[in-house]
Amino acid sequence: MSKLLIVESPSKVKPIKKYLGGEYEVMASAGHVRDLPKSKLGVDIENGFAPQYINMADKKDLIKSLKNAAANCDEVYLATDPDREGEAISWHLAQILALDMDKTNRVTFNEITKSAVQAGIKAPRKINMDLVDAQQARRVLDRIVGYKLSPLLWKKVKSGLSAGRVQTVALRLIVDREREIEKFETSEYWTVDAKLLAGRKSFVAKLYGDKNGKIDLIPDEATANGILANLQGAEYKVTEIKKGKRNKQPAPPFITSTLQQEASRKLGFTGQRTMRIAQQLYEGIDLEGIGTTGLITYMRTDSLRISEEARASANKYIAGTYGDKYLPSKPRYFKTKNGAQDAHEAIRPTDIFLTPESVKYALSTEQYKLYKLIWERFIASLMSACVQDTVNVDITANDYLFKASGYSVKFDGFTVLYVEGKDEEEDKERDLPDMKEGETLKLRDLIPNQHFTQPPARYTEPTLIKALDENGIGRPSTYAPILSNIMGRDYIEREKKTLKPTELGKVVADLMVEFFDKIFDVKFTAGLEVKLDKIGSGDLNWTDTIADFYKDFDNYYSKAENSLNGKKVKVPAVESDVVCEKCGRKMVVKSSRFGKFLACPGYPECKNTKPVPEDEVTQPCPKCGSKLVKRISKKGKKFYGCTNYPKCDFASPGIPTGDICKECGGYIINGIRGRKYCMNSECPSRVKTKKDK
Repeated sequence: MSKLLIVESPSKVKPIKKYLGGEYEVMASAGHVRDLPKSKLGVDIENGFAPQYINMADKKDLIKSLKNAAANCDEVYLATDPDREGEAISWHLAQILALDMDKTNRVTFNEITKSAVQAGIKAPRKINMDLVDAQQARRVLDRIVGYKLSPLLWKKVKSGLSAGRVQTVALRLIVDREREIEKFETSEYWTVDAKLLAGRKSFVAKLYGDKNGKIDLIPDEATANGILANLQGAEYKVTEIKKGKRNKQPAPPFITSTLQQEASRKLGFTGQRTMRIAQQLYEGIDLEGIGTTGLITYMRTDSLRISEEARASANKYIAGTYGDKYLPSKPRYFKTKNGAQDAHEAIRPTDIFLTPESVKYALSTEQYKLYKLIWERFIASLMSACVQDTVNVDITANDYLFKASGYSVKFDGFTVLYVEGKDEEEDKERDLPDMKEGETLKLRDLIPNQHFTQPPARYTEPTLIKALDENGIGRPSTYAPILSNIMGRDYIEREKKTLKPTELGKVVADLMVEFFDKIFDVKFTAGLEVKLDKIGSGDLNWTDTIADFYKDFDNYYSKAENSLNGKKVKVPAVESDVVCEKCGRKMVVKSSRFGKFLACPGYPECKNTKPVPEDEVTQPCPKCGSKLVKRISKKGKKFYGCTNYPKCDFASPGIPTGDICKECGGYIINGIRGRKYCMNSECPSRVKTKKDK
């Protein structure tokens, strides 16, 4: 009996075929095969919001091949990715191939290993229509919002813009934060530190209070100098020492959002880059003596659950490598947050004993870095806590109280392997010298420090992902595309590592919030995500949910159209340093569908325009987000390189578009004559040049 198994990614075909043997033909759909049409709304609002799917034009030949293969096989199994999107792709394939929807022909693999694939194929089930409906609901909601609001932006702001149901909320967060920064008024304050000597070791104690209690604020230099004057000739005496012990627990294994955050902090990877590499590690790496095998479990998850088999394997590794004392007395379990789908395990290695060093030979540099991060985080999450001896010292001087705190590591525990990165610098405690109560310390210096209150920090990629995750905006698979969309539309730009809204982004956010405040409200959007989850669990009807949403949305839309009738919203121009040689004005940066250019603000009197200087590349490095610049190789050839070199080795013959190749996950670039193509010369989508051959 011949059997056909259809997966999503072409890179899965070879290993899965090997695991299942010659009885199975394995083919790939390369993602979706049907979608809503691009030329019209494609949703029948008057008849229950029925989506009008069409076969994708670029999948015509593939669909024909799948139909021929299915016709010549006795059984067809659908093994697309184990999430809502994958469930929907399986349903679309079933519709195209006219498969019996009552048959158990849906199989899933949480990892691409021999045991997981063989176990998955033995446990087929029916297509889960609740999950399909949840994906359809999201697709229809997003299509209605995008299809209705994007033309509104074209008419009232400029052509080529878009508004998305979730991406606009993310943009709103960034713009709101920028407004907070702009409105922030800096105020001065002071602190006083005493640099003291206990024996031969010096340390710093901070002024805490006086005889009246804690000093909340030293407002100015005069007040600080008054405190210094009162401390002249004071004796610094240790009045109380509190010693304790604390256990520092390891961070849990990765979920999608935390993986993207930590990869950004520690590796400088964008969310899109992180997910591309993780997909490669999940789909399989060719290892000597083993063959192609997936190194990590499925990377789109919000669950902290791990299998007992994986726990036992990790415990065996920890005990064998570090000793039994590095295992906690009781197994550690992490609680998954409320509202998580919990469909898959946390992101972990498929085989603990495939250590990063043992497979480094088979991995690219970026694959090795990400696998090492995932592997170390998982192992550390199951190790003993780090035990610290803490000490807090009170020191009096005249009527003032100083405090110093520190710690020493009694047992390193999980920190021998891994310590979680932080978004903001923490006050660093240090090891204090031995002291006794009643001991008099020697003053080395009394230091007044001037400070200024700081505005809230701009979002960075990891802190924005964290905010989206904490507020329930989007889901694991959407974080990277959200950021890519608002970056690609020129709504935000990177300034160093922070995300800054452009003038265009501010105008779009303000317009959407003015007329669609509820639709793009953080809590409302999070509530809609909960409803989508309930559709996926069978607790809500998907068309009823859309009908409730559309009632409000259509009302807001009508009011916006009436209010904006005949009006045009102007985007403030960004002035450049380039002077117009015709009239002497400073030229401003403009955008068109062909990219950015410089124009004279004196239009229509002066119609001078020119390209943005070639060494100024507006698209950030797709690897690390730093600035790209035009460079010339030793052979005189032009290329675009990252300013973060040698830490980042990105180099390309064309400017990256910000898009990722659907076939191989490589970067899409603008080549000569404006042709867009994947820069990966081995990509199956790329038409090979003579040089490649």
